[in-house]
Amino acid sequence: MTNDRKNRAARAEQMRKEREKAERRQRNIISVAIVAVVVVLVGIGGWAIMNERDKNERQTEVVQPANTTDDYGIVYQPADGSEPPEDAPVVQLYEDFLCPACGQFEAANGQQIRQLADSGDIQLVYQPYSFLDQMGGSTNEYSLRATNIAMCALDEGGLEDFNAAHDALFANQPGEGGAGPSDAEITGWLEDAGVTVDESCVRTQNFGEWVKEAQSFGQSEHGVSGTPTILIDGEPLEDRSMAGILAAIGND
Repeated sequence: MTNDRKNRAARAEQMRKEREKAERRQRNIISVAIVAVVVVLVGIGGWAIMNERDKNERQTEVVQPANTTDDYGIVYQPADGSEPPEDAPVVQLYEDFLCPACGQFEAANGQQIRQLADSGDIQLVYQPYSFLDQMGGSTNEYSLRATNIAMCALDEGGLEDFNAAHDALFANQPGEGGAGPSDAEITGWLEDAGVTVDESCVRTQNFGEWVKEAQSFGQSEHGVSGTPTILIDGEPLEDRSMAGILAAIGND
């Protein structure tokens, strides 16, 4: 009997120790889980604070980029630095850097249109029209951000830097319907093209409100509803082929 009591007591003690061990293990698991949750919440909170700070830093006043016209245009300067002839037909090209048709138009006709401007046959005016974000083209405002960065290049480096930025943005054009490349990726393309833009101009979207106004102007003043839209002396061009452009300017 004495041995049985000892054995039962030993088993009871062993079971008690095992329960305590299991309880400690469970407490440790719960503690680790709580720490993990806290870390995630702190990370989310930090991201939210940074995101809100970035929003607050964004320029809310309309700032007009240097080298733009009062009707939101960028007048192309011929390669020799001369002013375009005043009597030459004015070709206004409404573009969105996210627009696939604009990318195709630029690839097919961009160089020839600039040659027409270089030779004095036309006055070429680029008109930003960043509307595809609102149409589901981008989930992170790629269209607006890309145009703002192009305006940063124009404001800081003039027409030559804008031309290089313009070409780099179309050469690296992303697809529609998802998150577009980050600001860092976009500025990287420009750096590869020899263009450096001020980081604060990019981060605060210094010309974002101007870009929005440019779209509103195109819509209200010229009835622009999509891109590319081409105006010849203020009149919309139906045939956007190179042959159509040449015929419209009387150079066919």
